[in-house]
Amino acid sequence: MSDDTRPDENTLGVVVGRRHKAGVPATSTAGKAMRQASARGASLGTGYLGAGVTLLAGIQGLYGLMMFAGHVRDYPNVVPAIAAWAIYAVALTGIALIIAARGERMATWLFAVYLAALAATVALDLAAIWPLHDIGRYATSSASAGFGLLAVLTLRRGREILTAALVLGLGLVGAVIATTPLVPELLPAQITLVAVAVMPATFGWVVLRRFRRIVQLELDRVLVQSTVSAPRFAVGMLASEELARLDLAAEELLDSVASGHTRLPLAPKTASVAASLATELRLHLIEGKRETWLYHAITESEQLGKSVTLVDRGSLAGLLAAPQRDGLLAAVWLLVSDQKPTATVEIALGPVMAPADPLSRSLTVPIVITTTSVARNRIDPATWDAIGRVGRFVDSTQNSTLRVEIECLVANPADQ
Repeated sequence: MSDDTRPDENTLGVVVGRRHKAGVPATSTAGKAMRQASARGASLGTGYLGAGVTLLAGIQGLYGLMMFAGHVRDYPNVVPAIAAWAIYAVALTGIALIIAARGERMATWLFAVYLAALAATVALDLAAIWPLHDIGRYATSSASAGFGLLAVLTLRRGREILTAALVLGLGLVGAVIATTPLVPELLPAQITLVAVAVMPATFGWVVLRRFRRIVQLELDRVLVQSTVSAPRFAVGMLASEELARLDLAAEELLDSVASGHTRLPLAPKTASVAASLATELRLHLIEGKRETWLYHAITESEQLGKSVTLVDRGSLAGLLAAPQRDGLLAAVWLLVSDQKPTATVEIALGPVMAPADPLSRSLTVPIVITTTSVARNRIDPATWDAIGRVGRFVDSTQNSTLRVEIECLVANPADQ
């Protein structure tokens, strides 16, 4: 099955492809995480949401049948209308059964067949009510076709669903103009018909986007939160997996030499592989001595990586205790996620200051948080509570820039 049949989201609820590539560099750790999350079988999916909207389409279909039964005596020829309802029922039931059997996937050909069935439903329904010269009042299955698009909302890309809804709306508008007198008595019913046919798919697409965004943010927050308990210097989440891979490759090479399968001196190709392994291992070990938990929390987060800049030349973030780390990370997260997309945050740490009390063994790490496009009166009170867990702070504003200066007391690493 081709890749275009997969649900267009990954484990983080992010639409795979364009958005990911634009937001995260492909060579970054976050980029590697997103590629792994988008692997086949790794999708979180939106099956429950899809089942709910399919049930909603079925309920609306029953209401449409009741409307059809109430007007059946007015039809000059009821056969096309009955055929339209039969096609719609078979299509909606068939899609539900196929998805239940094959999982949350829908091939392009199957989607095309489903759209053809909906088009036939609309065409037959309009043919049955055309002589009545009041499309808005007598349309039943053609109005339900808009809800039928909800059944495949989570299985196909949003632009495909919106395009189908737009075509349906234009078709109904054309039928109304061709057959129905646009007088004040009949106009409200025509507007209602077009809205009922087009708006479900539109609102469903908006809800689905918000749902995926919420899932993305929550899972990203959980992943980032795991860095709070990391040592002062540590490798990232994916770097640990990379180190395990390099270690396995090195062990296999050494075992091959020890068992005699690989003779000494090494062949040029094997020697090049060994040199590459040694270089990569050294680079990872060096990185582990320079990068703190806060660096990994920012660079490995899709949300923070796009908006937060860290200035920590002395790697002082590693000195913060777990409660202080949690407060700083929560504050930065709230500043980024609660504001408009153009908001940016810069975190600067250091240099270390000697304590005011000569007998104190603690050190003071100045932390300055500077934001742009963040209004102070729009900041959630929980943000200030989180900053308070880091240390004493003062804040000031100038134009659209908020500056928060924090005095963070940390334990002297020489005493540990």
